[in-house]
Amino acid sequence: MANGIRFFELFNKTKIPSVGLGTWQSEPGLVGDAVAAAIKMGYRHIDCAQVYGNEKEIGLVLKKLFQENVVKREDLWITSKLWCRDHEPEDVPIALDRTLSDLQLDYLDLYLIHWPVKMKKGSEGFKPENLVPVDIPATWKAMEKLYDSGKARAIGVSNFSTKKLGDLLDVARIPPAVNQVECHPSWKQTKLRDFCKSKGVHLSGYSPLGSPGTSFIKSDVLKSPVLASVAEKLGKTPAQVALRWGLQMGHSILPKSTSESRIKENFDVFDWSIPDDLFTKLSSEIEQARLLRGTSFVDETHGSYKTLEELWDGEI
Repeated sequence: MANGIRFFELFNKTKIPSVGLGTWQSEPGLVGDAVAAAIKMGYRHIDCAQVYGNEKEIGLVLKKLFQENVVKREDLWITSKLWCRDHEPEDVPIALDRTLSDLQLDYLDLYLIHWPVKMKKGSEGFKPENLVPVDIPATWKAMEKLYDSGKARAIGVSNFSTKKLGDLLDVARIPPAVNQVECHPSWKQTKLRDFCKSKGVHLSGYSPLGSPGTSFIKSDVLKSPVLASVAEKLGKTPAQVALRWGLQMGHSILPKSTSESRIKENFDVFDWSIPDDLFTKLSSEIEQARLLRGTSFVDETHGSYKTLEELWDGEI
């Protein structure tokens, strides 16, 4: 019997469900139906963010599902993220309250700093002049207060390099429980994964299928011949193999879809496993490339990072 791998335990003994529904670029009008379908199928982890612009719609659906006794609040894991323009310590609790209000919740299971990047308060879009120098320790202190208050039952970061995560761990009173980053067979994050494991930080993988529906990212993750041949041998789809690979690597996965059939397909990853020989093949024979590079956060004169090398501390 294959190991189901339905949860991973965080350092504070909370259990994060191993498969979550991603909601980035899920259009308003579609995201609510996707969340409802996923929860009815058995998903218990929904990954949100203020900047996605769809938390109000998700909140309406959650409220309806609770009222209809489809699921209880305590059985769900809801993640959201602090956007770059809310990094000032006094803005952090206001941003969380806004997210809680939109989602119609009293608490989040996990609240993440979305990027190690700061933008001017109230700024819109990704113009270089919106970028200002970042102060992660100051923002993190405000995050720790949210953890103390119980409004965020776990706190963490997203898109942090090994170095940036290490620098935060050096000053944190409460360590980040999670680092959510791009992770799939074509971007394994080996250095960061090993570091997270050594420090007790859980790695959560977004774009585990390489964001096939994203127009501005050229993604061939699911077209990898290695992935295709393993999928054929196992009688699974390349997407299912990519997702199961993530679980067996030891990280939670956040596949995004608004198609009910894909949402179902992406959840069929528990009662089978990839044998060792094929797993080794997947983990060693696929060319590596970061897809989401964060070019909007890099500028010669504004913000903290002049180059992508500086943003990712060489992990590109």
